[in-house]
Amino acid sequence: MKSERPDPRSAPRLRKDAARNRERIVGAARREFATGGIDASLEQVARSAGVAIGTLYRHFPTRVDLLLAAFEEKFDSFMAAADAALAAEDPWVGLSSYLEALCGMQAGDRGFNDFVSMRFPACEETEAMHDRVCDVMERILVRAREAGAVRRDLTIADLITVTWANSRIIEATAGIAPDAWRRHLLLMLDAFRPHGEAELGEPPLTDGQLYQAMARLSS
Repeated sequence: MKSERPDPRSAPRLRKDAARNRERIVGAARREFATGGIDASLEQVARSAGVAIGTLYRHFPTRVDLLLAAFEEKFDSFMAAADAALAAEDPWVGLSSYLEALCGMQAGDRGFNDFVSMRFPACEETEAMHDRVCDVMERILVRAREAGAVRRDLTIADLITVTWANSRIIEATAGIAPDAWRRHLLLMLDAFRPHGEAELGEPPLTDGQLYQAMARLSS
């Protein structure tokens, strides 16, 4: 009796099918997260992709795994905006254009809006991404501060809390006044300028407080 052996020609086809399914899942996740936020139903993602939920979990064992794949391009655009800010001749233009780009990306994608406002302490990859963002934001801010373009007491925590405020403004005004975030951002940017540098009274969040607050948003 001849033993049956798998047809070696079937392996490339199976790999292509798996890659195609992965692409469909990531595309569906981007659409569902963009409208429903990062808590969108994974069952709906699977249905939208035309695959079984088990297939989705084989490719992405956790929701965070899927989030990372879905927002990979967005994160690359985010970092490209940061690089452009650092390359800007005018440090103030660099800082203000960077914040406008970031807030605009939040406004255009509810899922990304959630993603950049939260921390996922159990995931090393998201923590590494956050560290990269904080590093580049610090460099953008230092350039502006050294140029005398912003208040001397402005910190990276102040910049991050602008994105938190922007996140909630976008949620509250969606479908009502979708560009309301622009007015708030301009007010914040004006407050960042040196002007008279009135005493703020309350100190900025420490790194530990910032971490705890962002982790709370994702819990």
